[in-house]
Amino acid sequence: MSHHDHDPVFNTSDNPHFQDVLAQSLQNPARRGLLRGGLGLAGLAMLPGCASMVSGVAAAPAALGFPSVDKSLLDNVILPPGYQYTVLHATGDVLDSALPAYSNKGIESDDWARRIGDHHDGMDIFYIDANGRYTEKETGRAVLCVNHESSADAHFMHPNGQTSNGVSGKKFTQFGDWDLGSRPELEVLKEINHHGISAVEIVKTPQGWRVKQDSPLNRRFTAQTPARISGPRAEIENIRSFMVTRWDTAGAMSRGTLNNCGHGKTPWGTYLGCEENWAFYFQATGTGTGLSPKEVAARRRYGVAAAAPAAGVQKAISQGWHTVSATDDRFARWNLAAVGANAERDFRNEANTFGYNFEIDPLSPSSTPAKRVAMGRFAHEAAVCGIPKAGEPLAFYMGCDSRNEYIYKFVSTAVWDPRDVGGGMLAGDKYLSEGKLYAARFDATGQGEWLELTIAAPRIANFASYKFANQADVLVNPRLAADAVGATKMDRPEWGAVNYRNGEIYFALTNNNAANRTPTKVDAANPRAYMDLDGNKGMGNPNGHIIRFKEADNKSTSKGFTWDIFLFGAEEDAGDANLSGLTAKNAFSSPDGMWFSKATGICWIQTDDGAMTDETNCMMLAAIPGQVGDGAKVTVKNKMVIGGVEQTGTQETFVGAALGEAKLRRFLVAPKGAEVTGITETADGRTLFVNIQHPGELSKPLSTGSAPQSVWPGNQGYGVAGRPRSATIVITRQDGGLIGL
Repeated sequence: MSHHDHDPVFNTSDNPHFQDVLAQSLQNPARRGLLRGGLGLAGLAMLPGCASMVSGVAAAPAALGFPSVDKSLLDNVILPPGYQYTVLHATGDVLDSALPAYSNKGIESDDWARRIGDHHDGMDIFYIDANGRYTEKETGRAVLCVNHESSADAHFMHPNGQTSNGVSGKKFTQFGDWDLGSRPELEVLKEINHHGISAVEIVKTPQGWRVKQDSPLNRRFTAQTPARISGPRAEIENIRSFMVTRWDTAGAMSRGTLNNCGHGKTPWGTYLGCEENWAFYFQATGTGTGLSPKEVAARRRYGVAAAAPAAGVQKAISQGWHTVSATDDRFARWNLAAVGANAERDFRNEANTFGYNFEIDPLSPSSTPAKRVAMGRFAHEAAVCGIPKAGEPLAFYMGCDSRNEYIYKFVSTAVWDPRDVGGGMLAGDKYLSEGKLYAARFDATGQGEWLELTIAAPRIANFASYKFANQADVLVNPRLAADAVGATKMDRPEWGAVNYRNGEIYFALTNNNAANRTPTKVDAANPRAYMDLDGNKGMGNPNGHIIRFKEADNKSTSKGFTWDIFLFGAEEDAGDANLSGLTAKNAFSSPDGMWFSKATGICWIQTDDGAMTDETNCMMLAAIPGQVGDGAKVTVKNKMVIGGVEQTGTQETFVGAALGEAKLRRFLVAPKGAEVTGITETADGRTLFVNIQHPGELSKPLSTGSAPQSVWPGNQGYGVAGRPRSATIVITRQDGGLIGL
């Protein structure tokens, strides 16, 4: 989301730059062997680029089959000629016909656990066969799961914006703008239930895909939905000790899921709603008394409040949900103050129950979700599964969405058995409760290494900044463990995606700012530090880039990989910063969502931008990728003016082959103020589902009398007009053909 442009940075570790890492590595005989014996870029370039890793994946086309969409500032979804869209569902739409239709007037009600949530984000489709079971084959019946990231646009959700102490009309955002007063119960319940996931049955009709109202499969998961705590059997009691609260003194259960951004889909047919920036929902009203130094250090590393705002401060980070009541656990749980005699008497540990992959079974409405602690706790942005191979462990790749954070990999202990397709939560217990967690280090040689996060590693066991008690402590605090082993700080790791043709993994690195990227603070994987000289004038790496890597021997368990940078975002007139040769037809900024089509092989790229929005709204592009190593080693020229003093420098890196306008084109431009995020496709490649999040994000509070920045989708005839709404759209070709070709 674009409000991440103001994210504070909580990674203050002194992890080394690549040059230091390389010097240390070359002194290590084992590491020298990896560097010399690994498959280098030149060797990779000789491999066949179109070898399919998944049956049914077609060969890559030579060019995209649609004309590029021009930049747009219109308040509508803009598509190429011959394409059309309809709205499937939008914020507030009912799942039960007994509920009143959405008024779009901000009327307060307590029925939001049976309405579509807000801020549509990651999503995926789950087909239902004739027996009501999950199938990978396309049918005319499915459940569509959609994440609902935030309630940041509360000035549209309520009649005149949020209220506090009876004073209304401010624009309160997710990251804190309330005035330390108390908040009304119905407003807060509405915001709590806006979050989470919608699981909705959809059916294919002659008019296209439609929501099936009143289906028993229609289900909402909110910030109040109970979920069990899952983790390695040998560590489960230690894990539960971190989860003890007044609500569950055993620490076996948690409540709710928050800030679900990117997502994951498992090979057995369940959904992972990844919990991203959950830390900012909590506040601590006390002084921190009762917390150990370790607890304070862990909270600081995750950006979690350890104490009340200082005297005289008029605003606080959080939504203010805890202000409704100190005795009602629905609200008191958002206060992390250690006010009781121990953790069983308060909610000091409540934040420890968030930051996980939240697994649900879309086709089993009575099943209980699980938080998969073995996959680590951080600001989860997507959990992409590598290509499953029978008899081998599964690998899930995950980003931690904040500036200077890391890319992670989870490798299951259990090996993949295709008979587990349709196995639901039992299969999840098998594959996601036991395994190894790694953080990535990207070396200056174009090689990389997965660093295991285990208490057995001396650098973790002896970490001076935080004394880990056991492996459970590592899993609950992997950011600190990744600091200890020297993982590479990245430019905001967002969505990951797997190229099904060759098994390579892609990650969107959305952007970074001048506090973290200057000509003297770059490395090979994050090589740019420059100034956007026109428009919004960002500094650092304001346009972001996409990195990709290939596991050694295509093994999920590999400790080494080879990498390059697939694309650099840039304005077409950015000079030396335009390293991918972008033009007016494919210039983009701040890549965020990513996804590969199995039907066409297209890599879809979605943006969450604040750098180019003076000339175009956010967008979605289509790309035809090659493979790691198909480009060249280049020298990046960096220049910035900091405090009136010009800084210059160079950085060597590895860049993929230029795509040009034939293989990279703008496919969609969003309405005003909207982010494009979340995408999935029917198996035949002829229907694309895309989410449009927070149209009108930069609107002023309605109480000021200002018109909203956007009024989409009401201005296109969907629902009651007036206020903008997040929505899922369905895109098809008018001739019924494959999308993008």
